[in-house]
Amino acid sequence: MPTTGARPRIAVVGLGYWGPNLVRNFAAMQSCELAVICDADAEALAKAQLLAPEARVTQSLDEVLADEGIDAVALATPVPTHADLAVKVLQAGKHCFVEKPLAQTVEDAQRAVEASDAAGKVLMVGHLLEYHPAVTALADLISEGELGDVLYVYSNRQNLGQLRSDENALWSLGAHDVAVILSLLGEEPEQVTAVGEAYVRTGVEDVVFGYLRFPSGVAAHMHLSWLDPHKERRITVVGSKRMAVFDDMRIEGKLTVYDKGFDEDTQSWGEYITRAGGSWAPRLGNTEPLRTELEHFVSSVATPGATPRTDGRSGLRVVSVLSRLQEALASGR
Repeated sequence: MPTTGARPRIAVVGLGYWGPNLVRNFAAMQSCELAVICDADAEALAKAQLLAPEARVTQSLDEVLADEGIDAVALATPVPTHADLAVKVLQAGKHCFVEKPLAQTVEDAQRAVEASDAAGKVLMVGHLLEYHPAVTALADLISEGELGDVLYVYSNRQNLGQLRSDENALWSLGAHDVAVILSLLGEEPEQVTAVGEAYVRTGVEDVVFGYLRFPSGVAAHMHLSWLDPHKERRITVVGSKRMAVFDDMRIEGKLTVYDKGFDEDTQSWGEYITRAGGSWAPRLGNTEPLRTELEHFVSSVATPGATPRTDGRSGLRVVSVLSRLQEALASGR
């Protein structure tokens, strides 16, 4: 823990696809000091240092963990390494931010949570969409009853995107939507089913359809694919009073509320009429979600006893649902 009034000193480990974005944001933040950048690839280190010239670079994770001047480590390493490295960071007495998903098994996610508890250090998972201003506004609409009772939710996350060998479309893309759905609904599913196909790489599903049913009766459906002609990042929430759509591909008006539904006709018994009212886009902040997320992590590190919004237990819940969906996926092969 940094001394009172001192800025937490951060190390970023992993400079693949996403790591440079962490470097860029941490380097620009006044609330912390990006002290070290770490990766085994010397070329990746050289490129990242252009984003943070004052940061020290190293190819040794052990050097980072042994540095008593480092308060927290942000991990953007390959998914299979997340749990083991998070445990190492926490056992070294440092706070840990780890990109999603926290782990690939429930057991590994639980180990990371237990390591956080034992060390008394913050463990935060990078479920980025939970920090998106549109998702925050959508959660407010639900909690304030603006949509009425939530009836069902469905998500579309598709693209002709990057093929992966270490995770399928469920774990790569579905982690986003599962995290948002669990956060919005505030409950965990009692029933999960999933089907998918591996068309490009044997054994790695590039298209997955997942279904969740919750104790309240709310249903959720996910269409996940990196083999698709459309690029879509959309979540639709249908309520008993109104409906809302978060469309992250839109430049403006990423969240739209529709005054649509069925109203009971008071002139007759048991009849319903369609209501197709107007629509509007709530005003949203324009801060980059990643900046909001990382500021939240730094604030949690600097505040004794603070619990991040997407803490280790939140990450564990997401991994648990993903694991159940994966089991359903495997049983249907």
